Amino acid sequence: MLYYLFNYLNHNFNIPGTGVFQYITFRTAMAVITSLFITTVYGRRLIDYLHKKQVGETVRNLGLEGQMQKQGTPTMGGIIILMGILIPTLLFAKLENIYVILMVVTTVWLGAIGFLDDYIKVFKKNKEGLAGRFKIVGQVGLALIIGWTMYFNPNIVTRQEVKLPVKYDLPVSYHMRGNKEVLTQDVKSTKTTMPFYKNNEFDYAKVIKFMGAKTDHYSLLVYMIFVIGIITFISNGANLTDGIDGLATGTSAIIGVTLAILAYVSGNTVIADYLNIMYIPDSGELVVFAGAFVGACVGFLWYNSYPAQVFMGDTGSLAIGGIIAAFAIMIRKELMIPLLCGIFVIENFSVIIQVSWFKYTRKRFGEGRRVFLMSPLHHHFQKRGFHEAKIVTRFWIIGIILAVVTIITLKLR
Repeated sequence: MLYYLFNYLNHNFNIPGTGVFQYITFRTAMAVITSLFITTVYGRRLIDYLHKKQVGETVRNLGLEGQMQKQGTPTMGGIIILMGILIPTLLFAKLENIYVILMVVTTVWLGAIGFLDDYIKVFKKNKEGLAGRFKIVGQVGLALIIGWTMYFNPNIVTRQEVKLPVKYDLPVSYHMRGNKEVLTQDVKSTKTTMPFYKNNEFDYAKVIKFMGAKTDHYSLLVYMIFVIGIITFISNGANLTDGIDGLATGTSAIIGVTLAILAYVSGNTVIADYLNIMYIPDSGELVVFAGAFVGACVGFLWYNSYPAQVFMGDTGSLAIGGIIAAFAIMIRKELMIPLLCGIFVIENFSVIIQVSWFKYTRKRFGEGRRVFLMSPLHHHFQKRGFHEAKIVTRFWIIGIILAVVTIITLKLR
């Protein structure tokens, strides 16, 4: 909203300084600062309110050191994160941008599902919360909206180098690459970025052709399957990672910074051309949203670091996982998620492996056996005697390494 106000003042009254709102970098910085202010200042007030209303965490005794000391710690703190994301985005982003609209929808949608789950746990005294099948239905519903919009919305295009003959009903532009004049067009595409691959692109439509189909009509189905799988997997992965103080929050902040960098280079014609990567018109506006996301995570970490004064609950964990997945899909970097979100992925797989092996051995030998002392993986290390602060710090270091490698893949092919 402030973007439109200052843009109006700049064009109509030429007030000095108002033109700075045209720059994505400035608005991103303002989004970070505003988000930090909201989460740290008003976060304290929300924590006090949750204390007053006795909105405390019910902790099951799993035999982990220091676990029962967390009994009664306020939960549903994800509301702080949602406020820290949405308010700066509404203030500083271009609200007509289709990517920003989708990210706001993602934040509200998954935040609402998580809030309902926490509400049932806290106020209805049902430890199971919202049934898992309803969470999945909500995640799949969001994935269908995002996938359908990405596939059909005319404003979502990629700028690709083309050769004659040219479809002149589409926008045509020329630019210089070295001494070579290159012809480009903004086209609808099912291409995405493929890490470590020379041409750096993968087309979902090729899956259909590889399977022998003579039409591209099924490419939508393939794309939807990918989108649904990514959003549900990463959203649940973030939820599982939120098991010890500061782990999910800090990891998400690291991922958010990386996504901001990827969005900026993908939405900048000069940098995208220099790196020889896919240019996505208008996607640079997502950097403002990413700034608000990082600021919200870091601000929440002020209260969520060990020993935590508040837990985000499913209100926050489902939302941040879905935000990361949806963001990666929009900048066409979703195939980098196994690398960038390696912490979430391994936490997810540790649960899948543990449960699957337990069920198999119980059926085969009459007694269930375990691969890990406890799952998700961070609890395994707790069982081995590591302090949770040390586990969190080491997971953050691994997350930073994965983030750096993800960025390097833009040139390492």
